[in-house]
Amino acid sequence: MSFITRTLKPAASLARTTRLATRLYASEATGTSAGKLIVNFALPHAALMKGTEVNQVDMSAVSGDLGVLADHVPTIEQLKPGVIDFISDSGSQKYFVSGGFAIMNPNSVLNINAVEAFKLEDIDPQAVAANLSESQRLATSAKDNVTKEAAAIEVELYESLQSALSGKAK
Repeated sequence: MSFITRTLKPAASLARTTRLATRLYASEATGTSAGKLIVNFALPHAALMKGTEVNQVDMSAVSGDLGVLADHVPTIEQLKPGVIDFISDSGSQKYFVSGGFAIMNPNSVLNINAVEAFKLEDIDPQAVAANLSESQRLATSAKDNVTKEAAAIEVELYESLQSALSGKAK
């Protein structure tokens, strides 16, 4: 018997008798009351929502736009500047965030952490337009790269905010 045959024969019989891997599936979700999503929405200086029940949350993540319902698959998303829309039976609350993270837990609890968040209705569209113009001016006329990059970030933020205020974004 050759060396290869002696080596491979035991390995082949082992593969037939031993299960090497098992495919695992997610367990059934443990639902909340009436299929509601529980939201905790926090800033460094305040908790805007704590244990608030909503039907759905729509937000913009780096990976794309995301709508979250109860029993959503667990995920961690980096938020990009945009609107977070909290939809409940009593209506909709929209906040503009400059970025942050959303963590969906298996028990239908969504934790959102952001550095800044403002109710969309409290933002002045004229101030946004003026700040956007100033940021665009700085981005084109800045002499050093640090100022240019900071202005480019501001332009992205103000464009996103202006789009949200004009109703083009959710």
